[in-house]
Amino acid sequence: MAHDREFRMASRVHQARRCNTTARARSSQRVRTSNPRGLVGPRNVQEPYVPPEEWHEPSNEHNGYTIITRPPGAGYRHFVSEQQIKDRLATFPSRFIEPLEVVQLSQMTRKKRSFPCYGMQWGATIYLYPLEESLVETFYRPPCPALYNESRMYGGRWKKTAPGEWSLYWSERTIQDFYLNNILIHELGHLLDNRNSSYTDRERYAEWFAIEYGYRPSRRRRRGIRRRHHAV
Repeated sequence: MAHDREFRMASRVHQARRCNTTARARSSQRVRTSNPRGLVGPRNVQEPYVPPEEWHEPSNEHNGYTIITRPPGAGYRHFVSEQQIKDRLATFPSRFIEPLEVVQLSQMTRKKRSFPCYGMQWGATIYLYPLEESLVETFYRPPCPALYNESRMYGGRWKKTAPGEWSLYWSERTIQDFYLNNILIHELGHLLDNRNSSYTDRERYAEWFAIEYGYRPSRRRRRGIRRRHHAV
């Protein structure tokens, strides 16, 4: 299902991974747009308040986290399961998971299609959004180098499919890798970041966290599996 990836929502209370827009608060949204990274303007800019679809009030009790799955919506699918999320988070020290209270596999709605994203951290909750069932995303601007390179790191394939149109192709294996070893870990990094307050610094930390605790360990595990296979 093709739709415009231009993300123009602005919010006072969350930070979105997008270009040429502003935000004020210490949360994050991993935006699925043709140009997801950029500078953030002054933190006192007054902009419309746009909350996530479902707010989970933090309890601060640190009694473990809950996974909630919402129907993905027509034409969309959740490509990671609750068990895969649990298994991935189980690889972290307990202190990393302690602040997390909810992981929600959210629903794609008509309204959200105008500002689609892969994931978002808001309060003590991480939201993961569904992807097109076809595993093909359509963009109406050329991908910026950061998005192009990052998606290719996890096996995404880009192709210019028409004048002014680019498509990003995934397989089930590569999209699961992308969500479990990048999106989920990036948003966890935001949740754990209690030091940085500026958008740029928080994004820099979350990017480092996703590489250090997501991408690199997953590649080491794969190399280890291949070595054991050849040794047999």
